[in-house]
Amino acid sequence: MRATLFKFLTLCLVVLSGQTARAEGLRIAFWNVELTRKGPGLLLRDILRQSDPQVATIAKTIDSLNADLLVLAGIDFDAEGLALAALNAQLAKPFAHLRPLRPNTGLPSGFDLDGNGRRDEARDAIGFGTFPGQGGMALLSTLPIDEGQSRDFNTYLWQDLPGNLRPSNMPATLPLSTTGHHDTAVTLQDGQTLRLLTWHATTPAFDGPDDRNGRRNYDETAFWLALLSAKLQLPPPLAPYVLIGQANADPIKGDGRPDAIRALLASPLLQDALGQKDTVDYGGPIGPLRVAYILPSTSLTVIGSGLAAPNEASRHWPIWIDIRP
Repeated sequence: MRATLFKFLTLCLVVLSGQTARAEGLRIAFWNVELTRKGPGLLLRDILRQSDPQVATIAKTIDSLNADLLVLAGIDFDAEGLALAALNAQLAKPFAHLRPLRPNTGLPSGFDLDGNGRRDEARDAIGFGTFPGQGGMALLSTLPIDEGQSRDFNTYLWQDLPGNLRPSNMPATLPLSTTGHHDTAVTLQDGQTLRLLTWHATTPAFDGPDDRNGRRNYDETAFWLALLSAKLQLPPPLAPYVLIGQANADPIKGDGRPDAIRALLASPLLQDALGQKDTVDYGGPIGPLRVAYILPSTSLTVIGSGLAAPNEASRHWPIWIDIRP
């Protein structure tokens, strides 16, 4: 009894301290850092000043994760990757390879998507954003990234997804991705290729009676199941792969349409190593939800998983898995 209690208390101390015990194998982590600013270039400015408390906390947390592959969401994108490189330089152990993932956020759609008579607002962009690249994604890797074998699906049209829920008042030329759907090829030490399938879906709220955000959120997750099941006119990724990102959907709690994420979690192609653990606490009536996921293909062996302790840098909690390819 005492030995069991000691192990439990030790585990609690590890979680509360934010440290993540490292198993053998490859560690893959995801974190929505909410590291976004109100205009282009402002994030780079704040990082270079080396006095921003949010940036300092994020850098310390990233170091504690001890990840080989880290996907960040909620980080402003710039074409030259300057902000990401500046953040990486703040780390005690900088990553050798960086890949900013170009998002659809803030890109003008040319349409009045929210129906208020204007076409130039953040809600009218392909993905919500006050400027192009706001709240994008990025990959930090200790392993080489094969750009020639990587691809993105950001221009894939919403209407082209089989069985899509696109409202009839949405333009036919609107892409499905609000932030992005990316397939990044990483070269492992043995020469094998591991594919990271990353996405950040829209929130299923803040819309009108047509439920355009709820419907789009559903389809942004449904896209992956269709791709992995070879139901699209796109070649499916070859295993091994890891599906990783923010679905902005809890299979049990909260608003939205949970059937897409439930189907993904139930897919025989994937493993749910973390299980039903909350990954954010929005407070108030919404409260804790599971919105972030790391789902490896069944060809991979999972030898550990967990989440880091919450901190003041972001409402979201870092999650990670250890795999043996």
